[in-house]
Amino acid sequence: MTDDSSPWLIVGLGNPGPEYAGNRHNVGFMVADLLAERMGGKFKAHKARAQVVEGRVGPPGPGSRRVVIAKPMSFMNLSGGPTTALRDFYKVPVERIIAVHDELDIDFGQLRLKLGGGDNGHNGLKSITKAMGPDYCRVRFGIGRPPGRMQVADFVLKDFSSAERKELAFEVDRAADAVETLIVDGLERAQTTYNS
Repeated sequence: MTDDSSPWLIVGLGNPGPEYAGNRHNVGFMVADLLAERMGGKFKAHKARAQVVEGRVGPPGPGSRRVVIAKPMSFMNLSGGPTTALRDFYKVPVERIIAVHDELDIDFGQLRLKLGGGDNGHNGLKSITKAMGPDYCRVRFGIGRPPGRMQVADFVLKDFSSAERKELAFEVDRAADAVETLIVDGLERAQTTYNS
């Protein structure tokens, strides 16, 4: 049984550095940034090779939940190390860990929330699952498939298209809402509301 005093850990997946900031692969960082902004928090360096901000989400009072928002600074394919270190440091049960990441098999503008499952070739998830097993929550942010013969690796490391950028702030906002709903109201409610 989960101890109710233990926090939630939200891990936005991405690559550190300004050259990656607008990439499709960095949408997890974008959602983490927005959640931190909503809490009025500033990211600080943590010894777990991550930037973290601590705060609360949900209605003020007993309904609010402690959260730690993290952006691993290890590069995407090594996300498991910082995530596991933060889990241990904050004593977070695995079912309270939420990875927010880009997802090729879902169209842009769609979200899917789920608990557990495979990594679908996503290097960030592969690293986290290898480090601690698959039983954490995922908020999958659709980016669609690369056009034509473009390699997946090239596609995810490109910025969103100009058409997508017009919608991006709205979609990131919706993903942040989905994370908050998952924490406050539970996975089922969040899935009902946000799984397109």
